[in-house]
Amino acid sequence: MRGLIRIGLGTALLGAAFVGTVAAWPIATPARLGMLTGDVERGAYLARSSGCVTCHTNVASDGAALAGGAPLETPFGDFVPPNITFDPDAGIGDWSLDEFAVALRQGINPDGEAYYPAFPYEFYAEFTDQDIADLWAAMATVPTVDVAAAPHDVGFPFNQRWGLKLWRAAFMAPVEMSPVIGRSSVWNRGQQLVEGAAHCAACHTSRNFLGGLSDTPFTGNDRLPGGSVAPDITPEALSAAGWTAPGLTYALRTGITPTGDVFGGSMAEVVAEGTSFLSDSDRDAIAAYLTNEADPADAPAPSADGEVVHSPDMVMD
Repeated sequence: MRGLIRIGLGTALLGAAFVGTVAAWPIATPARLGMLTGDVERGAYLARSSGCVTCHTNVASDGAALAGGAPLETPFGDFVPPNITFDPDAGIGDWSLDEFAVALRQGINPDGEAYYPAFPYEFYAEFTDQDIADLWAAMATVPTVDVAAAPHDVGFPFNQRWGLKLWRAAFMAPVEMSPVIGRSSVWNRGQQLVEGAAHCAACHTSRNFLGGLSDTPFTGNDRLPGGSVAPDITPEALSAAGWTAPGLTYALRTGITPTGDVFGGSMAEVVAEGTSFLSDSDRDAIAAYLTNEADPADAPAPSADGEVVHSPDMVMD
C-alpha cells in the first residue's frame, strides 16, 4: 500500500514539474519597431482586409467598433473576441507598439501567455513592421470603450493556457509565401491577401480534433463556430459550382452570388464589414487567385515564328 502511495505521489510530482516547466517556457520573440510612424488610412484599410473589424465588433448587437465581438461557439468552448480599443483597462491602451506586434504576429499577449488559435495570428506572421505600425495608428483613432468583453467560456482541459504551448509546438504553422514567378501581379496580390491578411483558410479548411488545420487547404469546413459550414473554394470546386473570377469579385462587393442568392452566416459579415470596403483591384486579385483563372500577364509568350513557348522559369499550375 505504501508503495502505491509513493508511486502516486511521485507521479503527481512529476506531473506538477512538467506543468510548471511548460508554463515557464518562454515562447515570445521580442519585437523592436522603434519609433516607426504609422499611416492611419492604410492601417484602417488593413483592419478591414484582415478581419479586425468583422471579428472584434459585435454587429448583431450594435456593439461599438472593436469593443468585442460575438462569441465563437466551438467544440472546445465559446471564445469571445476581446475589446481592442485603446482603453487602458478594458482594451489594449496600456500596450506598447512592440507588444502589439508580438500579439499580432506571434499570438502571445504582453504577459507572455499564448492566445487560443481562434485568433488567426498564424496568418498575420508576415505582416511587416510598417503594417503593424499602420494598424496601431488606425486603431488609436477609434473611440475607446471602457467595458471589457466577456471572458471565454472554456472548460477543462482547454482552459489551461499552458497547454497552448504544446498545441503550438504540434500544430502552429505560420504562413509563409513568396511571389510566384510567371504569375501576374494581380494573382500574386491575391495570394498575399488570401493566404495572409484575409486568412480565408482559417474558415475554409477543416481542422483535426485538437483544432489544428488540415493539410488540404480551402477544401471546406463543416465545423465552423455556431454550426456553420464553409464550402470548398479550391479552383476546381469553384468552377464546378459555376463561379468565375468576375462573379466572385461581384459577390465579394455585394454579397450576391452568381445564382442570385446571398451569402449568409459569417460570410455575410465578412462581406459587410470587410471585403465590401476593399478596392476593386484587391477584390479582383482575390478572385483571380481563388479561381486561378489566367489573365494576359499569365499567358505564355509567342516565339519569333508565332509558336507558343513557355519561359523555363514560368510556374505552371
